[in-house]
Amino acid sequence: MENSLRYGLFLIAGVLLLAASLFASALIVSSSFLSILLLIAGLGLCGFSLYQLRIDVMQLLRGQRGELMLMTVGMLFLFSAIAWVSSLYSARLDMTAAGEHSLAPQTVHMLKSISKPVHITFFHDRGMRETVELYQQIVEQNDKMTIEFFDPMLNPSQAKLLGVEFPGTALMESEGRKITVNGPTETDIANGILRVTQGKQQMACFTDGHGEPDPFSLESHDHTEGEAGHAHGLETKTVAHENHGMAKARNALEAMNYLVEKVALMKSGADLSRCSVLLVIGPSLPFLPGEIKIVDSFLHNGGNALFLIDPFVKTGLDPVLAEYSITLDDGMVIDEASHFWADLSAPAVTDYNRHDITARLPLTFFPGVRAIFPAATKVPGTSVRPMINSSGKSFTTPVKNSADFINGKSRNGPLTLMVSAGFNPKTESSAALVMQELRGEKSTGSNEPKPDSTRKASRIVVGGDSDFATNSYYHILGNGALFLNTVNYLAARENLIGVEARTYDLPYVSMTNTQMKGTFIMSLILVPMLMAALGVAVWWRRR
Repeated sequence: MENSLRYGLFLIAGVLLLAASLFASALIVSSSFLSILLLIAGLGLCGFSLYQLRIDVMQLLRGQRGELMLMTVGMLFLFSAIAWVSSLYSARLDMTAAGEHSLAPQTVHMLKSISKPVHITFFHDRGMRETVELYQQIVEQNDKMTIEFFDPMLNPSQAKLLGVEFPGTALMESEGRKITVNGPTETDIANGILRVTQGKQQMACFTDGHGEPDPFSLESHDHTEGEAGHAHGLETKTVAHENHGMAKARNALEAMNYLVEKVALMKSGADLSRCSVLLVIGPSLPFLPGEIKIVDSFLHNGGNALFLIDPFVKTGLDPVLAEYSITLDDGMVIDEASHFWADLSAPAVTDYNRHDITARLPLTFFPGVRAIFPAATKVPGTSVRPMINSSGKSFTTPVKNSADFINGKSRNGPLTLMVSAGFNPKTESSAALVMQELRGEKSTGSNEPKPDSTRKASRIVVGGDSDFATNSYYHILGNGALFLNTVNYLAARENLIGVEARTYDLPYVSMTNTQMKGTFIMSLILVPMLMAALGVAVWWRRR
């Protein structure tokens, strides 16, 4: 018994020597001789002790104790194997409802579309583990992206060489271009990758001076209660406060590497040549003749523009839209079959015409929208494609505070709520020649109208409502995606269609009027009646 106790103490001492060898190798600089000496002493002492305790060890391993020890060793081996495999192959499971710890699908789509090599050097400290994991997730999406991680405190020479002073700084390089990113969010990093790969930023110009929503304002308010005093639909009361803001839309554009600027067309030196896209969003006052001339010249020279014009507003832009074979209706659309909540003047749309802008787009709705029609005379060289339509039971009303159909003045649905139009001087003539050949006719070319040869190819999108893109409604369902898809389409950045900045709002359910009625009938009528019928059946069977 005394020998067993003595050799047991020797075994414990040997294990402690092995642990000391490990600590010496990890903590002490230039400790190779000491760690090897401790390792040899520990192994020798453990081997000698186990040899002397071989009989006791064999007795311990017999019977039920041996089985328990083997099971314990097996479980430890299994856990160690799982840990080793997990270190080689990472897997993530994001159980949050909004996917807060995963990349947005739009970001993944954008990253996979990058065709240029990108190298990222990220300097971090120990408190930036989440940001490091975010960079790792981003780089894994495309094999053209590589990354290096450094701690500026542990690698001061590398930080000094690259001019980095603080942790949290990322240096991105692509084909000789270099930028610095300091933001830790997914939007900041994606924006940096876009900037370094594209080499230049495109500019989105918002017109200013006609009561348009301010893209630099976060103003928003609740429209769901008519008694609140503000509405864009049938209610007539109004309140005096700051205009709608469009900061949510502006932030999303900046996250996709756009420069956003307000342009007052009547100011001296107003120049639209720098604008990739001109945004005319919700003007409440008419444009002056000089401003209309500037907009028309911008489009005539190949510029692209988005027009969102609310009902019952005279903007003076009708001649500009007529050059693309587009006419605006003066009234407002009422949709009794498909509308948002209980507002008949807010058509809700889930089924779209085929177009790059509306592909995979969820439900959108338009609080107070006017209809759009093709012009009576088609301008040569133009093509118009309806994108969004109201239901077949919709109609227009020429009276602002009425939802009634007026014979002789109202138009029946389905009605077009948003269209895309383009001008191309080559497309029209070639299409006409093809049709003549199919009909077996000879081309005279003298009496047929031809496109304006001095006008460059361009495209526009026209919508009958601007409120869906403001702060009040931008984040709801597919409204924000519709706005961003439209701007990217006009800027010829179709690879970014579907990308938008991550927003986290309080969860709630948005339903159309039909869905609300179905939910009401199901929950308050059908289910209680079914339970009552089952109760009566059980009672009848037991009586």
